Amino acid sequence: METIDKEEKIACVIGDRSTSDVVVRLRTQEGRDDWLYCHSEILIRNCKYFADRLSENWPTCQIIDSRNCVDVYCQESDFDYHVNLIRLLYIVIDGSVDDLWHGVRNALGVLQVAVELGCPQIITACVNYLEAVAWEEAEEEEILKIVPRMGLQAEPILARLQPVNQSSIVSIFLSAMRFATSSPPPSMNDLKSSAQEQLEYMLTEDDDAPLLTADDNIKPEILSKLEIMREFVEYWFDASEKIVKVLEQGNSTTEVVEIKLRAIEVTSKVLEAIGYGTVILPTAKRLQVLKMWLPFVRVTKPLIDSATMDCENAVALKMDGEMWQSLESTFVSIILALPSGDQAEVLTEWLENECIRYPDLTEAFEVWCYRSKVAKRRLSLLGDEHAMTNSI
Repeated sequence: METIDKEEKIACVIGDRSTSDVVVRLRTQEGRDDWLYCHSEILIRNCKYFADRLSENWPTCQIIDSRNCVDVYCQESDFDYHVNLIRLLYIVIDGSVDDLWHGVRNALGVLQVAVELGCPQIITACVNYLEAVAWEEAEEEEILKIVPRMGLQAEPILARLQPVNQSSIVSIFLSAMRFATSSPPPSMNDLKSSAQEQLEYMLTEDDDAPLLTADDNIKPEILSKLEIMREFVEYWFDASEKIVKVLEQGNSTTEVVEIKLRAIEVTSKVLEAIGYGTVILPTAKRLQVLKMWLPFVRVTKPLIDSATMDCENAVALKMDGEMWQSLESTFVSIILALPSGDQAEVLTEWLENECIRYPDLTEAFEVWCYRSKVAKRRLSLLGDEHAMTNSI
């Protein structure tokens, strides 16, 4: 029996007039009329439409050249999808056709025809393919227009677009919140900024409702945390001048150096909240906190590095190297957000200081040089555009 099936598959080749017993006429309103020489056994086995049209219960089956003839009418835009589907009727019985779809659009077009004509094997193959591959934005919009009308058989395709249960939303929100308020290495600052933007997006009501609302018992919690952070930043800002003065008067014993280290660790969190917009401070306060802590950190780091060379003090004075990098990046971020004149003042002091190696403000210096050099040209262009707008 298996041998007979194999012979049958070899013999049944679409377009082979010598073995064909049915003609499929693909016709459009524009007058297109293509004949496909097919085999009734293949069509009946894999497609309900052809099974009905070629059954004895269908009285209007035409005869062409001693062959049954079945008309299939379609739109010109769907013509190629119909041809592809009929070809697939010969292939799908042999197993997988994952490598024959030629992209999402073609698979979606074939799926529409398969649903219309009733081809369950091809429907399953199309659904499996579309559910598994990535979509471009335009393809996703097309899928949203077409697939929901196809019913349960096409539902798996839409799984990635379904609303998420609230517990999952809360879980990912909290994870993003922890990352957005953490101190990642400088190489991950872009990811941290993205997390902060998405948190805001999730809580914002625009054309769509926010993913999280006050009813979820989480927005108040987050706002409360942000309020606590804001209050702490304000407190640390108010106390910074006294803290720095007291610490600067201390000697260089291990105990005092350790206290200075802990103060820098706390300050790094405060500066990070300021530098990345978690807490918004006016320009004058941002400049003031920079002028207080930048010189202190610059002078204190060599003391900490020196003390850690002593094996006895190494554990107590250990500070993660990534935290020093993160603090350096935060200084750069705060500086670049200041008015250009204030930036010049800070950078001048840095260039004239003997402790120029840390923090390394080269990035801020380079950006300031570029901005300053092109400033007149940039602003003159903006002025010209403004004048043209007003004259219209």
